[in-house]
Amino acid sequence: MHTKQYFEEVSVVAKTIDIAAVDKLVSELVALRNRGGRLFLLGVGGSAANCSHAVNDFRKLCGIEAYTPVDNVSELTARTNDEGWDTVFAAWLRTSKANSNDAVFVFSVGGGDALKNVSANIVHGLKEAKSRGVKVMGVVGRNGGYTKEVGDAVVVIPTVDQSRVTPHTEAFQAVVWHCLVSHPALQQVATKW
Repeated sequence: MHTKQYFEEVSVVAKTIDIAAVDKLVSELVALRNRGGRLFLLGVGGSAANCSHAVNDFRKLCGIEAYTPVDNVSELTARTNDEGWDTVFAAWLRTSKANSNDAVFVFSVGGGDALKNVSANIVHGLKEAKSRGVKVMGVVGRNGGYTKEVGDAVVVIPTVDQSRVTPHTEAFQAVVWHCLVSHPALQQVATKW
């Protein structure tokens, strides 16, 4: 029963995702590449792993200079130890001298919520980004959280079952970014297979 239900939910998500929001991400990423900006991907947990994979795809397939702080475990843990987990992304963006040519791309299940102290590091990172004139993009779940609130182009993965928000959101982060990196307006290098 679970397997059948899960894949029926996947089908619903795929059919109800906001295509216009995905196309807006394409436009923002094309503009970012055209102005020579950098793409900084932020996420925690499973979304952090998605950031690492997406950095590879945006760099290799689309020719977009992309980075994620979660790939540098030494810096991430040093900042967490010395300054606190809440500010690791904001501090990383400051050190990277993020500016109005750049963009932040968030992968998150909830998008961050300062009041509930959920993914506060994403909230602080986005506040830092906005203060620097950095565009904000994302693929998030639930109601989109702070990412949706301040974002310039954000896809919210539809919720079809509250108990499976996390697996569907993290899975569809990959579906959306693979759609982006294979989009004719973005892809510059063919995949091997």
